[in-house]
Amino acid sequence: MPTITSVQPLRAVEGGRITILGSGLPIDNISTVLIGDTAARVAFASAQRLVVAVPDDLEGGRLPMKIPGAPLETMYVSVGARWATGLHQVDNPVFDDEGNLFVTYSGSRGQEAPVSVFRVTRAGAREPFASGIVNATSLAFGPDRRLYVSSRFEGAVYRVNADGSHAQVASDLGVACGIAFDAEGSMYVGDRSGTVFRIRDGRAAPFATIPASVAAFHLAMSRTQELFVTGPTLNAYDYVYRIDRQGEVHQLPSPLGRPQGLAFDPDGTLHVVDALAGGSGVYRFASLDGKPELAVSGAGLVGIAFGPRGEMVVTSNETAYRFD
Repeated sequence: MPTITSVQPLRAVEGGRITILGSGLPIDNISTVLIGDTAARVAFASAQRLVVAVPDDLEGGRLPMKIPGAPLETMYVSVGARWATGLHQVDNPVFDDEGNLFVTYSGSRGQEAPVSVFRVTRAGAREPFASGIVNATSLAFGPDRRLYVSSRFEGAVYRVNADGSHAQVASDLGVACGIAFDAEGSMYVGDRSGTVFRIRDGRAAPFATIPASVAAFHLAMSRTQELFVTGPTLNAYDYVYRIDRQGEVHQLPSPLGRPQGLAFDPDGTLHVVDALAGGSGVYRFASLDGKPELAVSGAGLVGIAFGPRGEMVVTSNETAYRFD
């Protein structure tokens, strides 16, 4: 009799892959597995392992998985629901205290898109929020609860008011990617050419140096006020950097293929997006000294954020997916 021992991971979005482990799994003429009522293609099959590709036309939610030839075995997976599309996201989205999500339309270099930042309501309505920021790149809420947006084209950061109007608060930051704040209100901004700046009282000074990135820097501040940074290079793999309060740079011991957006969940656990083709997804570091585990599988992911009610959003360049 077929027996299923585990499903990895338990969360996925379209384009991701789910691995079913067990024994005596049926492999004769098996080409699809049902996720909900939708047939999902089997990408690999053996008596101990099935790899299933998540199709594009699934509704989000907790869905049963059924294997033809194993009628008594049912598994459940959470599939991220499309929450917003038509984006150009190059870093993490961010939530406000009310659970609205803020996303960008960053555009190609030098392109001034009609809308720089959108607000997505909990009901899923996408509303224009701010315009006139060329190549809006990274987002963060500051201690003043205002939204801060970097422009990689201008090497600047803008503070955005509740009505969408904005003013420049920092400049001369190189290719400005990644924003984070510490408990004292200092702002940190990454210049993908290799510098992480700390901005205090409107003045920017180099805080730490890491290898330059071919794409972007991504920043997140931990509860212990350590700054975590990723920046994919042309290497076969890259490390997540951990920068202490004195600006000393350390590496987490387990590298990833192409690390991008990163965020801490409500429990303080680090999650990092790996955009490497074939292994793309969100990896969870249960221990910063240990090997991460795949938490969400999905193709072309770049960003992640956690909301005030524990919800999680992951984004590709074009789409935001929500898990409640």
